Amino acid sequence: MRHPLTALTAAALLVGTAHAADYAIDPTHTFVTFEIGHFATSTNRGRFDRKEGSVQFDRAARTGKVDITIDVASVNTGTAAFDKHLQSADLFNVAQHPKARFVSDRFVFNGDKVAEVTGQLTLMGKTLPVTLKATQFNCYDNPIVKREVCGGDFETTIDRTAYGIHYGVDWGFPKAVRLVIQVEAVKQ
Repeated sequence: MRHPLTALTAAALLVGTAHAADYAIDPTHTFVTFEIGHFATSTNRGRFDRKEGSVQFDRAARTGKVDITIDVASVNTGTAAFDKHLQSADLFNVAQHPKARFVSDRFVFNGDKVAEVTGQLTLMGKTLPVTLKATQFNCYDNPIVKREVCGGDFETTIDRTAYGIHYGVDWGFPKAVRLVIQVEAVKQ
């Protein structure tokens, strides 16, 4: 079995630019989670366990690109029956739409820090614009891998019905879904 970072490294190098550094998403420090209200009483939460991608980042030029693919079938709420329902045609319909993807070529900076990333989210076969706001961002020299790692926590709220996910709306489930993305990427 190939190490997942090997494939990501190769992919990141293929899309490199002259000044931007290439980074591979670290799947052990990258999580895509979602939150949606449940009958105005509590919040349902889940995450997608399998994801891969690459980032290009040029701090001096204040530019960047990101391409992250999410295996929607890897949804994990901690409850097997709920996971199965989320995978069904009622919700994510993973049989027809097994992947989600976020692609961006615009980073907005506040000083040296990434403040937001704007791009396109493809979910359920529909692609719509999304802006991820950074709640924190940092680059550091990782003492374990002996390379620079950059990342942060990003969040946005989407209208799930815009992507064709209508289940439960007529019962009062909200359309709004909060996405929280924790990402760290290793410089190649």
